[in-house]
Amino acid sequence: MITIKVNETPRKIPSNLGLMDLKAEVRPDADVLIYNGFPVTENIQLREGDSVVLFKKAASPSERELEVLMMARHTPGVHERVKRGRVGIAGLGGLGSQIAFALARVGVGTLVLVDYDVVEPSNLNRQQYFIDQIGMVKVDALRENLSRINPYINVVTHNTLLNAENIAPIFAEVDIVVEAFDRAEMKAMLINTVSQLHPDKYIVAASGLAGYEDSNTIKTTHFSSRIFIVGDQKTAAQPGMGLMAPRVGIAAHHQANLVLRILLGKEGQEAGSQEASV
Repeated sequence: MITIKVNETPRKIPSNLGLMDLKAEVRPDADVLIYNGFPVTENIQLREGDSVVLFKKAASPSERELEVLMMARHTPGVHERVKRGRVGIAGLGGLGSQIAFALARVGVGTLVLVDYDVVEPSNLNRQQYFIDQIGMVKVDALRENLSRINPYINVVTHNTLLNAENIAPIFAEVDIVVEAFDRAEMKAMLINTVSQLHPDKYIVAASGLAGYEDSNTIKTTHFSSRIFIVGDQKTAAQPGMGLMAPRVGIAAHHQANLVLRILLGKEGQEAGSQEASV
């Protein structure tokens, strides 16, 4: 006998059982089979520690089933660690709204979202809002949109302007603070305040992502063991150089992927290669 996971539940099966044999035994009506994060159709020989997800496309899932189905395409062993993650996002514009979408889709357990603005028509060129949400408070609009993706994560919202006094209590319980502001002075204030009051927290910031320059100039710089800056660090929004969805999205997903790597222990104090003051 061997032990595998079937829809995230450990199950003992005969060592000679194949994937299609398991389907016939456990869920004959399944029309999607995910084997170790990848959809397959052949009768693969199952091995100790494998992860299998079986489901029927048209079925309406329960909370637990939805969680299993959303993580079906993840790399095995990732979800339980990500689910324990607590991430704060400061600013819910082009960067912050897209980062929140990505982290909700990977199943980060708690998102603390902070912004004081409302959805405006000009936001729709790059931010994850919709025409019928114009005029809504951004934290409410984004919470609504995230609930349509993954209603079972914990979303905490603060409709407020961040400053040096309220940053510490708002982000007290998170592991990572994501900086997603437009203005340079707000970026510096957040990074300096978090690094001084919460030196144990990771900071994932961004700088230089305007226009439609080469995608490959967006990169991650390690400013210290716990501070990371994503972007080209020079292409700022200005007259003749606007903020556009593709390049903003590239930077946002760099930040989201970095958050994921930190939660999975792939980035840490040993990764800091450049020490610099912010």
